[in-house]
Order: sequence, then C-alpha cells, then structure tokens
Amino acid sequence: MAGSERRTPGSQWCARVTEAPAFSGGVFLLIVANAALLGVETYPGATARWGGALRATETLFLAAFTAELALRIAARGPRAFLRDPWNVFDLLVVGAAFFPLVRENATVLRLLRLARVLRTVRLLPHVRIILVAVVRALPGTLSFTLVGGLLAYVYAMLGWMLFAGDDPAHYGSIGRAMLSLFLLMTLDGLGDAVRTGLEVSRWTFLYFASYVLFASFLLVNLLIGVVITSLEEARQLESNRERQEAGGAEGEGEGEGEGEGEGEGEGGQGRDGPEEVRERIARLRAGLDELEASLGALDPPSGGSRGRS
Repeated sequence: MAGSERRTPGSQWCARVTEAPAFSGGVFLLIVANAALLGVETYPGATARWGGALRATETLFLAAFTAELALRIAARGPRAFLRDPWNVFDLLVVGAAFFPLVRENATVLRLLRLARVLRTVRLLPHVRIILVAVVRALPGTLSFTLVGGLLAYVYAMLGWMLFAGDDPAHYGSIGRAMLSLFLLMTLDGLGDAVRTGLEVSRWTFLYFASYVLFASFLLVNLLIGVVITSLEEARQLESNRERQEAGGAEGEGEGEGEGEGEGEGEGGQGRDGPEEVRERIARLRAGLDELEASLGALDPPSGGSRGRS
C-alpha cells in the first residue's frame, strides 16, 4: 500500500513521459535552441529588428523548461527529486528567472540563461562523468600546484643567480624567472633557453635538464595520474548512481505488488491467504508422518538386538 501511495496514476504517467527517449531528446534540442537564441541576441542589428520576437521566444523557452521541471518533480516526488544535485541545479537556474530582482537585472538574467546551457551535462552521461572527475581532481591539483610552485621558485632563484646579468629579460627578477620557467614547463622555447645558457657556461645544461625532468615529465605525469584516478572514481560514482536509481524503481514496483497482494488476501483469494497456509501445514504434517514411519521401519526390534549381543 505504501508503493501505491508513492506512485499515483498521475505520477506514473509523468514517469513514463520523462523516461521516454523522445523527452530527453526534446529537452536537449530546447537547450541548444536556447543557446542559439542567446547568440543571436549578441548582434545589435538582430536585436533592433526582431527584439519583440526574441523576447517572446525566450518566454516560450522559460515556459517549456518550467513544464519540464514540473513533470520531473511529479514523476519522482519532491524529496526524491531534490536528492540529485543536478536536479537542484536545474531548479535554481530555471526558478531564479521568476524572481523580480533577477528579472530586473539584465546581466544576472543573461548569466542565468547562459547557465541553462550547462543543463546539457545532465543529459549527457559521459560529459557528466568528466565534469565530476574535474571536481574530484581539484584537491590533487591544488597539491600539484603547491609542489610545482615550490619547484619553480627554487629554480627561479637559481636562474636569477646564473643568468640575471646575461639575460635580464628572462631572469632579471624572481617574477620574470618564474614566468620563463613556467613557459619552459610546456617545453616552449627550450632550445633558445639552452643555447643562451650554454653561452654563459657549459654546466647550465644540468640546470635546464634537471628542471625539464622534474617539471615537464615528473610533475605533469603525476597530474595526469591524479586526473585519471578521479575519472575512474567519477565513473564508479555514476555507475552506483544508475544502480541506485534502478533499484529504487524496482523497489517501488515491488511495493505496488505487495499492496495488491494484501488487497487480495483480505478477500480470501490471496496467494498467502489463510486457506493456503492451512494446506501447507497439512502437507508438512503428512510429510513428517511419512518420515517417522519410514524411520520406524528401518529401526530393528530392541529384543533382537540384545539377543545377538
């Protein structure tokens, strides 16, 4: 009965509509069309010529997105809908457009309309996995940035001591030296830097070789490892999320079946009704009697066993 309370006929119809592939495809096309409308509004000539039509089209888009959210909330229920962070994001982006303060601020309203483009992430699982991986990689990226900054500072000080007099344009201060080393991390201009260093001393080759080894190869590969690990974790989270959603749908279906079974039991025709239980008990008793009789036939008389002994 709990399952029937959770899934009313109206919510079941909304669930069938929102779970249909055509519904997701239509929402995706609406988001793309809304993004195209934002691009058209950047042309002053188009705004001056079709300003009224563009505003009316934006109102239609807002009404369509509102209807979409209403269907999804009705299909899953408010509590289940708000458990998903992506749904909360959709609700904030679409619902904020109805507040008077937001509608009066053209800049904020344009930002909200631009944020609707990000709703495509929810419709594209692979893009969602990549975005979650980027967010989960932020702590490791911050650690990488700290280590890379310390390494660049140490080598910048060494570069200032070695090349400040001969190459002040790149190593005349700690800031210029760090900027030059940051460019060298991407191997941009490495050949020119090495040739300039060799004009100062042959031993400067060790300076550039060690820096490229640590910065370009070691640290960058560590960053790639952090990103790949976060990507695997994001894939695992997405698979767990899909299993939870599938399990929740099965649980609701089982709840509805139990509710129907209880209703049939009350009428005396259920699968686990009183008559069925009494028949099972009778069959169990008959089986136990047959088992006891067979064991008695196998057991020899007590007197015969004592005479043989």
